[in-house]
Amino acid sequence: MTEGFYIGSFFIRFYGIILMLGALAGAILAQKEAKRHGHDPEILWDLMIWLILAGVIGARLWHVFTPSPSSIAEGFTTAYYLSHPLDLIDTRNGGLGIPGAIIGGLIALYFFVRKRNLSFFEWTDIAAPGLALGQAIGRWGNFVNQELYGAPTSLPWKIFIDPAHRLSGFRDQAYYHPLFLYEALWNLGNMLILLWVGRRFVNRLKNGDIFLLYLIIYPLGRFLLDFLRLDAAMVGGFNANQTVMAIVALLSALSLMVRHRKISTSP
Repeated sequence: MTEGFYIGSFFIRFYGIILMLGALAGAILAQKEAKRHGHDPEILWDLMIWLILAGVIGARLWHVFTPSPSSIAEGFTTAYYLSHPLDLIDTRNGGLGIPGAIIGGLIALYFFVRKRNLSFFEWTDIAAPGLALGQAIGRWGNFVNQELYGAPTSLPWKIFIDPAHRLSGFRDQAYYHPLFLYEALWNLGNMLILLWVGRRFVNRLKNGDIFLLYLIIYPLGRFLLDFLRLDAAMVGGFNANQTVMAIVALLSALSLMVRHRKISTSP
């Protein structure tokens, strides 16, 4: 399977194209949500520049500080990246972490809406369904790269992985769980739930509720799917992404319950 094509001497990766298509689709959906919230939808295109830039920086830094075992085996450790700044910023060789992209995007969003005197929490709600859609599309970039596959399997929907892309210790295994597909479908479902809740309970929601729901659904799926992941980043003996996802989901669920807790009053 080819991973891209050349324009002159410059190699264009399908992975990057798919990520950009995901970002574009997410922006269009967020634009519709902004209009539904009574905002000028054109704001999204000014915001997108900062979200993409901050998201890429955050995603790269997440990978740098939580490298996968296969990256470490190739010598791409945190210490290596910090001592080789050109490799640190070279995203063409892969190494992007979605948790970092979300954190970077939130930081950019905070400063953007603050400058325009907009509600940060309302705009997280506007962005959340589009973020889930972008993730669903972006995961297909992993299919093109033959990465983010799960444990070996003989299930009917198994995918074949070329020997060159198989992890050490699994060279003799040809078929694996399409982990990228599982996560793409989970994210698509997340988007649909967020859109439905945002319309069904519009009179009961507070600003930030939709994003909190996103921070429950996505981390829950990521936590469960990481049990199938073969190349999970480990920090201090713990699966870094899985641990962070569990904490985020629990804190978000608690926050949502506290926000809508009914306070009883004495007669």
